[in-house]
Amino acid sequence: MNTKSKALVDQLSEILQKNKDAEKGYAKAAENAKSLGLKNYFKRKSDERSDFNNQLKSAIAANFNEVDDSGSFTGSMHRTWMDIKTFFSGNEDEAMMEEAIRGEKAAVEEYKEVLEDQVLPLPIEVLIREQKLRIEKDLSTIKSLEDLE
Repeated sequence: MNTKSKALVDQLSEILQKNKDAEKGYAKAAENAKSLGLKNYFKRKSDERSDFNNQLKSAIAANFNEVDDSGSFTGSMHRTWMDIKTFFSGNEDEAMMEEAIRGEKAAVEEYKEVLEDQVLPLPIEVLIREQKLRIEKDLSTIKSLEDLE
């Protein structure tokens, strides 16, 4: 694999890892949420990130025969921080929504970087753009949920 392809696979693997972290974080938030609506929202987001990873793993494997989706240390730290913040927060649901918003904004930036920094194979570019748009749409949704609380 040439250096350019390796850099792209590394960036895509990072997105995989962060999506895996988000999947676990949303699952944890669904367990801890008090509001049934928020519980369902977080569960749906966890399932969505699992789907994102399955799609992206398939696309990477088809184009590069290499995938690393083990999850990141920073993601583990973020989930731990969410747990601590939830434990000490007077309004756990609000704290989890704030963390979800922060995580979604970071995800959008990661997707933008890949789209700006790399020349992507068309199927991967289409997939990355679709996933980024879904995250942006859900970022608006969670912001509106936060306003309702």
